[in-house]
Amino acid sequence: MSVSLEQAYSECRAIARREAKNFYYAFVALPAHKRDAICAVYAFMRHADDLSDDESMPRPERRLALESWLDLWHRAEQGAPTDDPVFVALRDASHRFGIASSLLDQLVEGTAMDLHPSLDARQIHRENDAVHPLQFDTYQTFDDLYRYCYYVASVVGLVCIRIFEYSDARAEKLAEKTGIAFQLTNILRDVREDAERGRIYLPAEDMERFGVAADKLAAIRDGKHLSLNQRELLELEAARAEEYYQAGQALLPLISPDSRPALWVLITIYHRLLREIVRRNYDVFTRRISISTPQKLLILGRGLLQVLLYRLRGGQRR
Repeated sequence: MSVSLEQAYSECRAIARREAKNFYYAFVALPAHKRDAICAVYAFMRHADDLSDDESMPRPERRLALESWLDLWHRAEQGAPTDDPVFVALRDASHRFGIASSLLDQLVEGTAMDLHPSLDARQIHRENDAVHPLQFDTYQTFDDLYRYCYYVASVVGLVCIRIFEYSDARAEKLAEKTGIAFQLTNILRDVREDAERGRIYLPAEDMERFGVAADKLAAIRDGKHLSLNQRELLELEAARAEEYYQAGQALLPLISPDSRPALWVLITIYHRLLREIVRRNYDVFTRRISISTPQKLLILGRGLLQVLLYRLRGGQRR
C-alpha cells in the first residue's frame, strides 16, 4: 500500500509527540514545514535507537538488524518504492533542506556505537559460587567520550541546523559543541540507569583521578551515600557541559530568525536540566531528575511569544 507524503509526515509527527520528551517542545515553535522535517529526522533516529537498544536480541543481531534497516533506507533514498512512512517523509525532508546522506548515516552510526562486542550488561559469571563484578563499557579519555557524543548528539545538531537554515559556516562548529553539552547533560542525568545496563560514560581517566571505582558508583541507590570524590567527579563533567552551553548561545543569532525560538526552547530546557542536577548536589541516584511539564510549557510559551513577535515584525531577517 502506497503512503502519501501527508500521511508519512503525520505518522512522524505522532512518533515525535509520543517519544520526544524534550525535543517536541522545541518542535512546536518551528514553522510547519520545518517542524515536519524535524519530526521526520526524529522518527528515523528513534527507530535506529530502538533497534540498537532492543535487549531481547544479542548485540551482534542488533547490529545486523540495524545494517539491514539502513540498507532499506539507502534504497528508498535513491528512489526505490517504499511503504515505510518514515522513509517517505525523510526522503522529502532531506531533499528539501539539503541534508547530506553521510550525515544521516552518521546518525545511525552513533546509535550503533554501544553495540561493540563486550560483556552483556545483564550477564553475571559464577565460579565456585562467587559472583564476579560486572564488566562495564567505558571510554578511557574525555577525547574518546567527545567522539561518542559527536556521533550520538552533535550530528543531530548538524542535521537540525540544515532545517533551521544558516549562512555563516561558524554555525557548524557551534552546533557540534551544543550537541556535546546536551549529551553530557544526558550522561550526568542517566548515570544510574546506564550503569544498570553495564555502561559508564564518565571517562575512566577522570574516575581514576578522583579515585572512583566503577562498581562502587554503579551500586549507589541513594544520593545520601554519594562520597565527596564521587560528587567532585560529577561536578567536573557538569562544568564541562556548562562550558559547551556557551556555544548554544553563540549559535542562536546565526540561524534563520524563524527557527531561533525553537532552538532557544531546546537549549533552555536542557540547560535548566543541567542546573537542576547541580542544584540537587549531583544526586542523580535517588530518582531520575527531569524538568516538569509545567516548566517545559512555560519555556515553550516564551518561545512561542518570540515566534509571535517575529511574525508581527513581518518575518524580516535581522
